[in-house]
Amino acid sequence: MTTDPMPQDPHRRQPVLAAGAPLAKARAAMLMVHGRGATANDILGLGLELRHPDVAYLAPQAAGNAWYPYRFMEPIERNQPWLSSALAKLEAVLAQIESAGIPPERTIVLGFSQGACLAQEFVARHARRYGGLVGLSGGLIGPDGTPRDYPGSLDGTPVFLGCSDTDPHIPKERVDYSAEVLRGLGGAVTERIYPLMEHTVNRDELNFVREMLAALFK
Repeated sequence: MTTDPMPQDPHRRQPVLAAGAPLAKARAAMLMVHGRGATANDILGLGLELRHPDVAYLAPQAAGNAWYPYRFMEPIERNQPWLSSALAKLEAVLAQIESAGIPPERTIVLGFSQGACLAQEFVARHARRYGGLVGLSGGLIGPDGTPRDYPGSLDGTPVFLGCSDTDPHIPKERVDYSAEVLRGLGGAVTERIYPLMEHTVNRDELNFVREMLAALFK
């Protein structure tokens, strides 16, 4: 028997880790998307920083610890079929959350680095009202000039984009542009650029996300 060296849906069978409140009892959810070279368990550690007794935290694991193989600003077709598989994985997890009785408007989609790029691209392609979108050191996927005529509306979804002005992986200009596109889709966008910060998550970003979570319970 031979094995397909490039499966068309590499992330489909990957596990989804969970923390926080059991999904069946939670009142809100956070879909957490890890970065390149990291794991679902790593991003769930961020959930510990954001702990809320009524929130279920779900984190899918990427095959080979990467959602797609090349840089996020490469031509989209170069990152296929991994990118399409990754987007489908997020859609499946959100469907799992919704089937448990938690609607998208009570679900925050959060990602860091490659996961932030994926989270933003997913939400833009599936624009509707969400509980929130958090992009930590990321931007929309694709090279300059990629069409951004996404259908739908974010309908006031709170959006937070945070990044360093000297991030070696994410150009500040792409964060600015992503904020503009998401704002055009109807997102209530807050963008914060941190001078000389490393490729990491800082305390100010965590505090903002805590406020987004708290707002779901007001």
